Amino acid sequence: IVLTLVSVSVFSQNGYWQQQADYEMEINMDVKTHIYKGKQKITYTNNSPDTLKKVYYHLYFNAFQPGSMMDVRSRNLPDPDERVGDRISKLKENETGYQKILSLTQDGKKLEYEEHETILKVLLAEPILPGKTVVFELTNEARIPLQIRRSGRNNKEGIDYSFSQWYPKLCEYDKDGWHPNPYIAREFYGVWGNFDVKISIDSNYVLGATGVLQNPAEIGKGYGKKTVSTNSQKLTWHFKAENVHDFVWAADPDYTHITRQVENGPLLHFLYQPSEDTKAWKELPDYTE
Repeated sequence: IVLTLVSVSVFSQNGYWQQQADYEMEINMDVKTHIYKGKQKITYTNNSPDTLKKVYYHLYFNAFQPGSMMDVRSRNLPDPDERVGDRISKLKENETGYQKILSLTQDGKKLEYEEHETILKVLLAEPILPGKTVVFELTNEARIPLQIRRSGRNNKEGIDYSFSQWYPKLCEYDKDGWHPNPYIAREFYGVWGNFDVKISIDSNYVLGATGVLQNPAEIGKGYGKKTVSTNSQKLTWHFKAENVHDFVWAADPDYTHITRQVENGPLLHFLYQPSEDTKAWKELPDYTE
């Protein structure tokens, strides 16, 4: 902690800064087609001393198509990632992933953009001056690929959906400029901010996500006593997370959800799928606390 505080102090004194991106997202998941339709609003603050004339987004799911940069590299590197190998090249059409941007605006003005596989280059309607804030809004559609790396569906442990690198995400801008790195393996570098995310999915699913669930009484399922009845086939899970640089979630109908309240501390949540490892999962709250 002391080293962190010292580092922050040194960075501040030497003129370092961080951009900020606050996300509001609404996701409507179709578990039959593995496609979601989404709306996204980003309130973006340019804390840099530079005037920005363009921005870039990550479109991670576009990597999971035969012939993608990740696929070609994985099949030709002398030391390929064994988790990937030639798996992308063998994906069937309904197993591939994609991320389509359907509309994109800056403060209500329509923007021009170019898609380069996993990177979206966006030309701004108005430059973003130092210290200024703008609002980007987009609509999108994405198909969740068969799980190969961190994100996707139907992983080998039997979890239906694992979402880590999954939504249109603004690339980072720092003292070295933009970092529109194509998704070929890792790419965790990101902008810090707040997330307000609503996920609508079939009511038999149980979710875990970054941040704090805002409507536990409506959801039930171990998060709270369900007091709101609904005949809808879907539930909308509402999460908020403050000052993080990413938002992840997972969903499965078979998740068991348990909690542990730390004395004078946080409420811990554990989600696991019953298996031969169930005994270990039940012991985990003791170790974690």
